[in-house]
Amino acid sequence: REAEAFKEQGNVYYANKDYNEAYNYYTKAIDTCPNNASYYGNRAATLMMLGRFREALEDAQQSVRLDDSFVRGHLREGKCHLSLGNAMAASRCFQRVLELDHKNHQAQQELKTATTMLEYEKIAEVDFEKRDFRKVVFCMDRALELAPACHRFKILKAECLALLGRYPEAQSVASDILRMDSTNADALYVRGLCLYYEDCIEKAVQFFVQALRMAPDHEKACLACRNAKALKAKKEDGNKAFKKGNYKLAYELYTEALGIDPNNIKTNAKLYCNRGTVNSKLRKLEEAIDDCTNAVKLDDTYIKAYLRRAQCYMDTEQYEDAVRDYEKVYQTEKTKEHKQLLKNAQVELKKSKRKDYYKILGVDKNASEDEIKKAYRKRALMHHPDRAGRASAEVQKEEEKKFKEVGEAFTILSDPKKKARYDSGQDLEEDGLNMGDFDANNIFKAFFGGPGGFSFEASGPGNFFFQFG
Repeated sequence: REAEAFKEQGNVYYANKDYNEAYNYYTKAIDTCPNNASYYGNRAATLMMLGRFREALEDAQQSVRLDDSFVRGHLREGKCHLSLGNAMAASRCFQRVLELDHKNHQAQQELKTATTMLEYEKIAEVDFEKRDFRKVVFCMDRALELAPACHRFKILKAECLALLGRYPEAQSVASDILRMDSTNADALYVRGLCLYYEDCIEKAVQFFVQALRMAPDHEKACLACRNAKALKAKKEDGNKAFKKGNYKLAYELYTEALGIDPNNIKTNAKLYCNRGTVNSKLRKLEEAIDDCTNAVKLDDTYIKAYLRRAQCYMDTEQYEDAVRDYEKVYQTEKTKEHKQLLKNAQVELKKSKRKDYYKILGVDKNASEDEIKKAYRKRALMHHPDRAGRASAEVQKEEEKKFKEVGEAFTILSDPKKKARYDSGQDLEEDGLNMGDFDANNIFKAFFGGPGGFSFEASGPGNFFFQFG
């Protein structure tokens, strides 16, 4: 009678949704009369409402041990198995209910739910092997609607989120599990995996080691821990070799590091950029550009890789590509330094689209005044129209064009003010120099000067000499 009184009080609290008090009174009933199946069944129902499914499962199992014909006990055991993600065990419970009551509508519905959950599990297993992680997340979301307390489903979802690069979501799921079970090796592994993929390798190793303490045979944690340690070591060795100026060794070490784990996107992006820096030091600029391109393919927010590639583009006179990279950098980080780099590239691009007067004269950009004069003398005589007097009209026209360009080049590069403006990429027409009205002959006469003029005369087939009159 005392136990029944506790049960009745528990029922009142349960009806009022005060599940904690209901739990207390059902416990008193069990303590008073520990062999009554319904008391365990009621407490199981209360624990389910409190979300404590593992404890509820123990009570439900005890209730059917005491009374195997207790239909509600089997139903509650099945519901607990479902919530915890054990569809096979749940199915057995619901089938037992149907053996006792073949018309039990709830058992029929729950059996369909268990079958659906098993289908989601099978699909997720296949898709995980295919590395279709988005589909696995979809399946686990559907499965968790049916099994909200299943840590296994949550862990699989979190692992796939990490593999998709959705680290905050993955960490949130893993952290929720660890708050309930700090020794969960799978959750510790996922936390480590997120840190590993975010290039926080040292912290990641700590989580992998902790997971292996909880579960020494955890294969994924073991592999990830080994990869993390190897990556960290190779990268550090590469950095040391680079600082010592041993670029060949640094290149080899970064290359070896890149082969360790192709899934570690952020770390590999840094390794590609580091190797690109090595290649730029070795003056292998196209290889450096390729490495930096691989880096930004892996991480399109990696400013350092864009800057390194842009400098390589500048060094190889691919100014349009350099401008594009510097624009990307400046849009991301609007610093004075980045603005200046963009401006410099734009100037070089503008200069590259004009005539290259240094190239026309065949001199270096740092050529002295005397070197510029000597170069003009040589090129002007080489391309003077009179020298091509016996050539075809097409050849004569081409030589006239080159002769004029040589005169333009000398006019600009021999004048310090114009040369400075030309070197800085400014518009020369602002100085009043209109190349359309330019007369190369005047420059030639002024340069060679002398009374009586000059002429080209033949001294044999194909040979000419220049003669002053």
